[in-house]
Amino acid sequence: MSATDRFFVLTGGPGSGKTTLLDALAAAGHRTVPEAGRAVIRDMSRIDGPALPWRDRALFAEAMLLHDLAAWRGACEMGGEAPVFFDRGLADCAGYLTLCGLPLPPHVERAIQELRYAPRVFVAPFWPEIFGQDAERRQDAVEAERTFETMMATYRRAGYETVLLPRTDVGSRVRFVEGEIARAA
Repeated sequence: MSATDRFFVLTGGPGSGKTTLLDALAAAGHRTVPEAGRAVIRDMSRIDGPALPWRDRALFAEAMLLHDLAAWRGACEMGGEAPVFFDRGLADCAGYLTLCGLPLPPHVERAIQELRYAPRVFVAPFWPEIFGQDAERRQDAVEAERTFETMMATYRRAGYETVLLPRTDVGSRVRFVEGEIARAA
């Protein structure tokens, strides 16, 4: 068993409850890694930088990739046997580029193939009842649903098994995820 088999990705479209689930997993004592996209948007907005999705989508993807590479490496350096939950992973960069109609650079492909997570990836389905926009999440519901579909396809192409998260309260989602990783162990 590889050390990275304890790295679990939560992905899906925006506004589907991923971050809420990640926060609940952290409150339950699990190690978590926040989403790169929001961090990049906050940092770039603070300094009026160019790597924002509404300014330069390719540069934004590169910034997310660098953030995700550092997060993956940091999780490796943490060591231990406990699971680590990531709010999105390296393959999300490829999914984002696909959504934008941008080419997938070879270094992104290499990162996805060489820096692996656990074989099972949790995917939050589009959930219209909880979807909402904010200053950092500007996508509309149509783009959110397309993002969900693209992430499913991207992770499957990268060789991961996708596990749909149930549309239920956060406590039930936490128990579902914990149950799934216990069964996989």
